[in-house]
Amino acid sequence: MVKEIIYREMVRADIPSVVTIEEEAFTVPWTQEIFEHEMTGNNYAHYIVALENDEVIGHCGMWIVLDECHITNVAVLKRFRGYKIGEGLMRQAIALCEEMKVKLMTLEVRVSNHTAQNLYRKLGFQEGGIRKNYYSDDGEDALVMWVEL
Repeated sequence: MVKEIIYREMVRADIPSVVTIEEEAFTVPWTQEIFEHEMTGNNYAHYIVALENDEVIGHCGMWIVLDECHITNVAVLKRFRGYKIGEGLMRQAIALCEEMKVKLMTLEVRVSNHTAQNLYRKLGFQEGGIRKNYYSDDGEDALVMWVEL
């Protein structure tokens, strides 16, 4: 049973937990070094984490450049999936984008990941095309999705 979920901006101390989530969620996870660079060297990067009882259980990353946002990654620990935490992270990302006057959000999602696609459609995203052989681990195509805010 999930208790209260808190959403907040990611801080450097969250990186080890975020890397653990990445390793559980993705076959080619982002590394500690990548997140260190994102937090210290990428002025366009913004990250939100979800916490339950002070434990980081999910994260959403995005790059905001001028009035466009690209979602880079969204992941939730397996044992917390199915509780709308991914939706909460995406809603927080959308709220941040609206606050920053972003007009367009985009993302890529595996063509086989129907659960994520359904979430994105629920949030107003629509299909924009296919990126062939996008994923380096298995060559799966990515569905490009976007929403105007």
